[in-house]
Amino acid sequence: MKNQLKATLNNGVEMPMLGFGTFKVPDGETAVQSVKTALSLGYRHIDTAAIYGNECGVGEGIRQSGIDRKDIFLTSKLWNSDQGYDSTLRAFDASMQRLGFDYLDLYLIHWPKPLNRETWRAMEKLYKEKRIRAIGVSNFHVHHLEDLFTSCEIKPAVNQIEFHPRLVQQPLLDFCKKHRIQFEAWSPLMQGKIFDIPLLKELSVKYRRSISQIVLRWDVQMGVVTIPKSTNSERIKENMGIFDFEIIEKDMNDITALDKGQRVGADPDNFNF
Repeated sequence: MKNQLKATLNNGVEMPMLGFGTFKVPDGETAVQSVKTALSLGYRHIDTAAIYGNECGVGEGIRQSGIDRKDIFLTSKLWNSDQGYDSTLRAFDASMQRLGFDYLDLYLIHWPKPLNRETWRAMEKLYKEKRIRAIGVSNFHVHHLEDLFTSCEIKPAVNQIEFHPRLVQQPLLDFCKKHRIQFEAWSPLMQGKIFDIPLLKELSVKYRRSISQIVLRWDVQMGVVTIPKSTNSERIKENMGIFDFEIIEKDMNDITALDKGQRVGADPDNFNF
C-alpha cells in the first residue's frame, strides 16, 4: 500500500488526507462492492451520510473487506431534518444501527440550520461519551462557525465544504486554518467539470498524470482532505495514485488562480432543504 498522508485534527486524531466518498452510491451490492474495492486498494477513510441512504451497504462493505474497523476512518453526517438535541441523539443511534458499528471517527452537521447550537450540544455529549472520535461541520461559512463559537465547548475538528479549482473560498480556508479546523473537500472533481479546463489538461501532460490525479494532489498539497467518489474500480485505483509525485509551487498557484467562485452544489447561505 502506498504511503498515505494524514492530517492531525485539533484533538490529536489522525485523518487520512484521501478518502473514498459515497455520495449517490446506491445502497446494497453497489455500495458494498465499491467500499470493498476502495479498501482493497489502500483507502482507509470512508465518507457517508444519513441522507445518502447507503449506510447499511457501507458498513457491510467494511465488514466484508476483512480490514479491522480500528484501521478505518469512518465519517457520517446528520441530516437537516434531524437537527436539535434529542433528535440528533436519535439520528446518531439510527446511523450506528445501519452501519453496524458502535462508534464513528467523525460525525458532521451536514448543513447549517437554525438548530446548530442544540445539535452541537448533543454531538459534544456523544464525543465526551467516546462514541465519536471527532466532531465537525459541513458547508459552514465563516459566520456559521463564528455563531457556533459563541456557545460551543468543543470547536469543530473539520469543516467539509465544496472545494475545487473553481471554488477555493480562500477567506474560509484561512479562517479554518487559524482556528485549527481541518478543511475537507467534497466534489473535488466538480462532478466532472474539471476535465474541460485547459490548464489542467496541460498539467496532466506535463506531469504524466490524469486530470483527476492533478486536482487531488493539489488538494493534498493545499492541506485539504479530499474524498473523490467513483464506483468504477479503475477510477478508484487511479484516484489513489497521488502520493508519489509533487506539483511545483508555480503550478499550484496557477491551479488556485482558476478560482471563479463557481459552485456545483447549493450555497450554504441560500438552500431550501
